[in-house]
Amino acid sequence: MNNISFKQYRAIDLGILAVILVAAEMITAKAASSWFPAELYMLSPAIALICIVMMRWGGFAAIHAAAGGAAYCLALGASAEQFAIYCAGNCFALISLILIKALGKQKIRDSVVLTIVYTALTYIGTELGRGLVSLIFGMTIDSMLAFFVTDSLSLAFAVVVVLISRRVDGLFEDQKAYLIRTESERRRAQSPDNFE
Repeated sequence: MNNISFKQYRAIDLGILAVILVAAEMITAKAASSWFPAELYMLSPAIALICIVMMRWGGFAAIHAAAGGAAYCLALGASAEQFAIYCAGNCFALISLILIKALGKQKIRDSVVLTIVYTALTYIGTELGRGLVSLIFGMTIDSMLAFFVTDSLSLAFAVVVVLISRRVDGLFEDQKAYLIRTESERRRAQSPDNFE
């Protein structure tokens, strides 16, 4: 961190996470449509990665929400209407920022129950967003409800991934707080008192 600024660190981190999200979303979408074309359920890593990015960087997760929607649509050769539904709809995942604001990132991170609630709220926001945007394009309420059914497997996957990410130091943590904490730990380790 000595050679780069905090803004550069953030840009690099957001970029790496965006590449991971886009690649994972395109691979899973292509695989599902090729191997299981008749299946109703879809497995998407987007919710899990949006949750992680939102915990790390807050509102910057909107970039990843839109990118995840675009990657999914590109992989499946979607129409312009579907691009709008998925890209704009995914951004409703940021409703979880309300929970972050109310409770704080650390409290959510420290509690298994609150982590699950946070992940579920992100999922609900995404599905509601897609549904509401689809209504603008004249789809029915049934189509809106279909988003919840087809993506339910993605919720289970997201919960597992986010719970695992809590156990990796710094992964599911506000990055400013993480950098301050690790710098403090490094200074304590180098303190002359530790060499006595």
